[in-house]
Order: sequence, then C-alpha cells, then structure tokens
Amino acid sequence: GILSTPYALASGGWLSLILLFATATAAFFSGLLIQRCMDSDSNIRTYPDIGKLAFGKKGRLIVSIFMYIELYLVATGFLILEGDNLQKLFPNVEFEVGEGLTIGGKRGFIILVSLIILPTVWLDNLSLLSYVSASGVLASGITLGSIIWTGAFEGIGFQQKGTLVNWDGMLTAISLYAFCYCAHPVFPTLYTSMKKKHQFSNVLVVCFILCTITYASTAIFGYLMFGPQIQSQVTLNLPASISSKVAIYTTLVNPIAKYALMVTPIVNAIKTRFSCRYNPRFLSILIGTNLLISTVLVALAIPFFGSLMSLVGALLSITASVILPCLCYLKISGIYRRFNGQLVGICLIIIVGVCLVIFGTYASVLDIIGNL
Repeated sequence: GILSTPYALASGGWLSLILLFATATAAFFSGLLIQRCMDSDSNIRTYPDIGKLAFGKKGRLIVSIFMYIELYLVATGFLILEGDNLQKLFPNVEFEVGEGLTIGGKRGFIILVSLIILPTVWLDNLSLLSYVSASGVLASGITLGSIIWTGAFEGIGFQQKGTLVNWDGMLTAISLYAFCYCAHPVFPTLYTSMKKKHQFSNVLVVCFILCTITYASTAIFGYLMFGPQIQSQVTLNLPASISSKVAIYTTLVNPIAKYALMVTPIVNAIKTRFSCRYNPRFLSILIGTNLLISTVLVALAIPFFGSLMSLVGALLSITASVILPCLCYLKISGIYRRFNGQLVGICLIIIVGVCLVIFGTYASVLDIIGNL
C-alpha cells in the first residue's frame, strides 16, 4: 500500500487526499463495528464467524470468498512487486531456459523469486516468518525515510507542482487508497488474542492515525518529487543511489517472508475439505505448491502492479473492509428495525461503498485490459 500511494495521488490530484482521509475514517468506523459484532457473541473467533452469525452459512461463505480471493491477489501482487523492483536493480538480466529460449528480466525474476519462496509454503511452523513479517512496520519507516532522503539530498528535490484534481483518475486513486486499509479480516483474530479487549478501540485509533500519516506523507513527498511521471511503485522512480537501494532492498525482503503467511489461511481452508482422504502433511505441500504456481501464472499474465492492486482495492478491500462489516452489524445488532442517525450513516456508507465497488472495478478491469 505505501508504495502505491504516490501513484494514487498522481492519478487523482491533490484533492484526492481528501478521499484518503475519508477512506481511513470509514475503515476505522467499520473496524469498530467488527468489535461490536464480536462483543455480541463470545463464540466468534474469525471474520467468517461474523458472517455466519449475521447471515448463516451463506454469510460465512460470502465473507470467506472475499477474504480468500483478496489474500490470493495480494500474494500475486507480491510476486509482481518483486519482479518490478529486481528488474529496476538489474535491468539487463535475462534468463536462459534451454537452447534459444530466454525469459525477459521481469518475468524471469518473478519465477526466480517464486523458487525462493517455495520452501516457505511447505513450512508447518510459520513462527519464524511471523517475526520477519513483523518487521514490516520498521520497513515502512525505512522506505519513507529513504524516499525523503533521496528527495532532499540527492538532487531530485520537491519541485513538482502536480495537478489539483484529475477526475479521470479519481476511481483509481480511491481504489488504491482502499487497498491500504484491507486488514479487517484479521481484526477478529487480533481482538481475541488481546488480554485487555476493552482497549481494542484505542489500538485502532493509534494504528489508523500512524498508518494514515505514513501513507499521506509517502504520497505527498513522492508526488512532489516525481509529479505525473510517478510509477505504480515509487521505488521504481528512485535513482541508482545508496538510499534508494536501501528502500528497494527493504521492499524486497518483506514479500518473501509474508507470502507464506498470506496463503496459509487459503491452504488451511482447502485442506479441511480433503483432510480425511490424504496425509495432512502431503496435502499442505501439494496445496501450497499449486497455489504458488497459480499465482506465478497470474503474475506473468497480468504483471501490472498498480492496476491489479487497484482492482483488489475496488472489488475486494472496499467490500471486505467496509461493506460487509456494516451489513453484518446491521443484521446482528438489529438496528435496521428502527430509524435513527446511526442507521442512516451506516446505510450511506454502504451505498457509497457499493457505487465505488461497481465503478472502481469497471475502471480497474478496463485499465488491465488496456495494458494487455
């Protein structure tokens, strides 16, 4: 998310920053609604559990589908990100795969990274990866610091004026902003693991403020540095210098560690369907390997990071992080039976969210088709 915010700002213009703050506010509010849903039943442990409590088995299925597709496409985005940034570092590298057959840099790097990732999807115990993944907070800070350092001390400066508003790119902007706030499916797990659950709302406040400041800062500095020439990942615009290489290498490390964490819920969900027929260990390896192969194929077929993440933000993040929590809360709490200000506010959020899903998905799909 942090890498694409300058591109989002360039797509929508300076006024699109209002949409970033509006998205953050709506996502924060829907996070509070998830907490209220969980407080209504002590048996809720996961996000699909909320869907089941609200709408039965169909609710669980719908929530699960959106959650797992989102995880799948984010994992695919990791591979594209790795290919883009490795090609930036080693622009003239090609891979020979037999006589007369060579694979271009970006696609070759995607395949190479997938081979590096492969052993991680075979692991039963992901605790080691979780520690590396937790360094993502530090990585975001290092990335932002490297970008600012590059602009301030390596001759680029912050001279670009940009445009006030670009209506044609506004849907892309809000879709990418929504992608930045797509963590809601893990909120129930975080909530149940807390010793002092009454502080969950305070945790949300701190996290959303820090994240939004980081996203907005990266977007503003990146746009001031590169203006309309900004690429889908700001690291691709950085010159060949020590500070920019720090940003890129920091960017490269995290997806390798996080890929297995992203696909593990999908592996577990598929495994429960077939666990009675096959050896669980063999089944995990088989499913994990096939998932990795499929994401590689998608990344090779649609290697457009900005467009794919825009699609994820529009279709999946807005649905899973804003619309579904609102719908589940309306059903579980029963406030839909009485007309009041809260009902009006939640319905307004749902209506705006549905409109953004429809038009944002349409714009993202057209963008992907146009790039093919």
